[in-house]
Amino acid sequence: MRHVFVGSEAVRGGHLTRYQLRSRFQSIYPDIYLRGHVTPSLRHRSEGAWLWSGRRGVVCGLAAAALHGSAWIDDDAPVELVWRNRNSSAGIVTRNCVLCDDEVTHVASLPVTTVARTAFDLGRLTPRGESIARLDALMRASPFSVEDVWRVIEAHPGARGLHQLRSSLPLVDGGAASPKETWLRLLLLDAGDRKSTRLNSS
Repeated sequence: MRHVFVGSEAVRGGHLTRYQLRSRFQSIYPDIYLRGHVTPSLRHRSEGAWLWSGRRGVVCGLAAAALHGSAWIDDDAPVELVWRNRNSSAGIVTRNCVLCDDEVTHVASLPVTTVARTAFDLGRLTPRGESIARLDALMRASPFSVEDVWRVIEAHPGARGLHQLRSSLPLVDGGAASPKETWLRLLLLDAGDRKSTRLNSS
């Protein structure tokens, strides 16, 4: 039996009794269970969220970035799923958006947005400084082509946050070793922009 599983399926299959399910395992989402002594990781919770969706959702956002190897993502970060369900469980954020066929891949047997699509989402749905830090970390873990992200932009011209994403992409640097390093780089870039603006206006 997998580490994360659907409780009702395990009982119906005769793998566990209802008493064993309640006493030995912890519920991380409705009808989704994990061994009681295990602290749920983001990986566990991502698999659980996918099972909770009836195996129909696609992991996206920060959870997808973590599956692609990004660092600096907390285990208690919400799991984002592309899945049409307004009544999401605690710890799961569902997004009703369109994915093209070439924007979905599989990581650790889970359907996940591709690196380019994950970058597309991270760069437009979080504040500028955080989004660039997330993009830096994603590029460091799974180098992606900015041109591939531009192709995703062209496929979704009406998506929210595209202005920020377009302005952020040229600033992405996979060499950044930490969010603090990204923050310092942006601080210097912004200071230089302000200085240039003052000189041009004088």
